[in-house]
Amino acid sequence: MCLSVPMKVLALEAGGDLAVVGRGERRERVNMLLVGPQPLGTWVLVALGFAKEVVSQDELVLIEEALAVLAASLDGDYDAREHFTDLEHGREHITTMPAGTGEAR
Repeated sequence: MCLSVPMKVLALEAGGDLAVVGRGERRERVNMLLVGPQPLGTWVLVALGFAKEVVSQDELVLIEEALAVLAASLDGDYDAREHFTDLEHGREHITTMPAGTGEAR
């Protein structure tokens, strides 16, 4: 499985076919052919050396939250009450399935 990570376009090379992107201190040269040349400062999802998708600011916020949850989970600090609070509405309708029955309750 491949995890795409949002990175900011910092510099363009080869007429925009390649870009230097960054996230924190990390820098990487990526192929931009799937998304085309993008303005500096644009956020793109990067996986395996390719920019796969341009990310809007709203999408970036959600992705960063999901990555923070993943990091908290790996660190043993995950608390469901602190993450994905936008999903609170409707949780009362979630049903669980008792083990081995295949039936919702």
